[in-house]
Amino acid sequence: MVFRSAQPPSEPKKVQAKTGRRAFLWKAASGLTAAALVTHGCGGSSPNGHADGGPAVHTSPKVRWRLASSFPRALDTIYGVADTLAKRVSDLTNGAFTIRPYPQGELVPAMEVLDAVQQGTVQIGHTASYYYKGKNPVLAFDCAVPFGLTARQQSAWLVHGGGLELMRSVFADFNIVNYPGGNTGMQMGGWFRRELNNAKDINGLKMRIPGLGGEVMSRMGATVQVLAGGDIFPALERGAIDATEWVGPYDDEKLGFYKVAKFYYYPGWWEPGPSLSFMVNQAALESLPAHYRGVLEVAMAEADHDMIMNYDRKNPPALARLLEAGAQLRPFARDIMELARKTSFDLMEELAAKDAGYRKVYEQWSAFRDASYQWFNTAETEYAAFARQMMESKG
Repeated sequence: MVFRSAQPPSEPKKVQAKTGRRAFLWKAASGLTAAALVTHGCGGSSPNGHADGGPAVHTSPKVRWRLASSFPRALDTIYGVADTLAKRVSDLTNGAFTIRPYPQGELVPAMEVLDAVQQGTVQIGHTASYYYKGKNPVLAFDCAVPFGLTARQQSAWLVHGGGLELMRSVFADFNIVNYPGGNTGMQMGGWFRRELNNAKDINGLKMRIPGLGGEVMSRMGATVQVLAGGDIFPALERGAIDATEWVGPYDDEKLGFYKVAKFYYYPGWWEPGPSLSFMVNQAALESLPAHYRGVLEVAMAEADHDMIMNYDRKNPPALARLLEAGAQLRPFARDIMELARKTSFDLMEELAAKDAGYRKVYEQWSAFRDASYQWFNTAETEYAAFARQMMESKG
């Protein structure tokens, strides 16, 4: 809550400086207003999709971009962020700047979106940065690491806590400028064909799980695979994998995992608040007129904010439907959680000891995480615990 001191009626109100995301949206909106008073040339199309050259006319330049997504079109919330972005960009430029999204596999494979953006095959991608930890392990922090930040904490770290600046220094090596591209919120632990009674049951488990969480599960004894969303169900159905994680009830129901694996575990300790990313080719971004860059940034911010609200609306009824269909909820055993946490931080400490770049991000992130947890545990966690007790006492 913000308290403002009253001013005498005779004094004019002072205009306060805007900070953070409000300032970002204000500047971008101001740029759009100013752009309406400026004329631009319109002519041939450059390799980046930017129309330039030719005689000056009283219209905005035509820009046509392509977006590669790591997600199948059927998952309307996680893939739908790309559609939201494209619609807002088109609406804000009266159709002069358009972005055409392509689902996983239509232009490039799901796990090669970063490569496509880096090479300029597409101007923009929508993906999860931890898919590319093989290129640089620190990229996982742009998305999620085990026992890390919740969705609100992750957004706070990226936008106001210095995270975005740190991550952009890493993405610069790939000729990419990254922006937050939505968050699913706390994820589920996934679908298992058999129960996990203790940590020993992970030995030999064949599981689809990407990111640093996959490496942790591997160290705990699992055989890990990384599969694109559209490829998971067939692998689970034919027994190529014993378990899989994806996002949460709404997407999991669409993908049909409950039909072949009935045990639904929680929580997804490896992804407490995963932030997806818009990855923009640096040359393509720099080729845009200034007001189009403002449009793009505003549209990305809207799409980023919209995703978690959409999931928070859709997940509760989806979970109820899954339970009615026979899914059996199970919490991970305490020893699994404790072993996973120890393994996770041992792994991150090892990576930090080996690489100064990783250590720089890890130490800054760790300090932010510790302070954030102290605050959230003061109010948020206590309230959530009380609310849960009241709900359980009612039924």
